[in-house]
Amino acid sequence: MRAAELGPNVPGRGNAFSRWLGRSAYRFAGWRIVGELPNLPKFVVIVAPHTSNWDFFVGVGALFSLGIRIQFLGKDSAFRGPMGPIMRWLGGIAVDRSVSKDRVSATVAAFNARDRLVLGVAPEGTRKRVAKWKTGFYHVALGAGVPIVPVAFDYRRKAVVMGDPFYPTGNVEDDIAKLRQNFAGVTARRPENFAA
Repeated sequence: MRAAELGPNVPGRGNAFSRWLGRSAYRFAGWRIVGELPNLPKFVVIVAPHTSNWDFFVGVGALFSLGIRIQFLGKDSAFRGPMGPIMRWLGGIAVDRSVSKDRVSATVAAFNARDRLVLGVAPEGTRKRVAKWKTGFYHVALGAGVPIVPVAFDYRRKAVVMGDPFYPTGNVEDDIAKLRQNFAGVTARRPENFAA
């Protein structure tokens, strides 16, 4: 099977060797990438299910396999100690959840200020089971005028499944329901923690 390739407009990272290394590790672990990302310079990626710390490693494998540069938000405790520089190098931005800030406006401004930006978000916001997704990612995409790309981690199939880009309409409830359909039938690492 041909490896997924990024289009020239998507922000990239690494080189042929790092992509080969990522793809080799994925093949060794039995994982594969299904579908492709849109050839766009700016979009928001939503990744689900997020039920385990293993999801991080599946995601990092996909980043290196594709050679994509993604910024992602993570709780500040994950950036402490020796992991901090690694998390930042991977594209992480530490977020202090104990402090209330207008992160949506700041993130929209970041999209508007850059020629290329891909933001990765876990809409569940936690590894625990949640009935409703957080909607910050949606308001960022709407405010920045960029699409949302759903990406599913399917542990049963050992596949990272990329969906079609979705442009938010402003009808939050209906749009979130449509986005969640991309994750129906997907098996989480911890299925009891995922409400599709």
